[in-house]
Amino acid sequence: MEQIIIQTENQNQRLDKFLCERHKDFSRSHLQSLIEKGEVLVNGKIVKAGYSLKIGDEVCLDLKPPKPLEAIPQEVDFDIIFEDDDLIVINKPQGLVVHPCQSTKDGTLVNGLLNRIGNLSGINGVLRPGIVHRLDKDTAGLMIVAKNDFSHKALSQMIKDKEVKRKYLALLSGVVWENQGKIETFLARDKKDRKKYAVSNEGRKAISLFEVKRRFSNATLVEFSLITGRTHQIRVHSAYIGHPVVGDPIYGRAEKDLKGQLLFSYSLDFVHPRTQKSMHFQLPLPDYFENFISKLRPFEE
Repeated sequence: MEQIIIQTENQNQRLDKFLCERHKDFSRSHLQSLIEKGEVLVNGKIVKAGYSLKIGDEVCLDLKPPKPLEAIPQEVDFDIIFEDDDLIVINKPQGLVVHPCQSTKDGTLVNGLLNRIGNLSGINGVLRPGIVHRLDKDTAGLMIVAKNDFSHKALSQMIKDKEVKRKYLALLSGVVWENQGKIETFLARDKKDRKKYAVSNEGRKAISLFEVKRRFSNATLVEFSLITGRTHQIRVHSAYIGHPVVGDPIYGRAEKDLKGQLLFSYSLDFVHPRTQKSMHFQLPLPDYFENFISKLRPFEE
């Protein structure tokens, strides 16, 4: 058990930030998890990660390293749209987590890829082999996976240079009156809820372009093109303009007939890193998305 008495130089500092600076071998998320579980006490009491330290506070913790995770081959359901020696394009189903983490240790896309493909690029380590970009658990659709380090480096650079064009279809709550537009903000983790992201001047620039495809009486089908690829970007931006994605339990509200938000990565364009051939992939909306839309009343001007 470690006991720390807070000195002048650490007063008014957040508890989680203080512990991160003191224990650099541990991730912030792991330390925050210990705080949430009550394994970090301040003056003998359980406090929140954002607790502001005061001079003389006694911080007690029993620092245990997180149990190492290992991605093992497992049978997982997903569709391969394209595959060659360098890369794979897949259709990720809704509800599938991309890679193992402390909350989801197996049954992820990575586990399924290791089972069906075997060797993948090793740049992201043992937990995220081949993963060039992510989709949220309940966001379905097209993803690129790298099978070797050459394609991984090339694709990562192409994404950074905005040379990979990704388009999404989202059903937004309410009627969006503008036919098209641009949403440009800064996004950062929500200070009140670390699982969420929020518009904040302290964050990173996020730019989304949108175009209305179809209006209904109380919803709008919108195509989004991403200029940047921040975590939860479309979901946060949609809520920011007052039209959260239908079924989004975090930034809007859950729907009893849905298992998550109606957001689908339906179009993907990029140049193959080795052959230099233009690649284009496009998918129809999944059944659960189409079925929900079919029950909506049409928009009447």
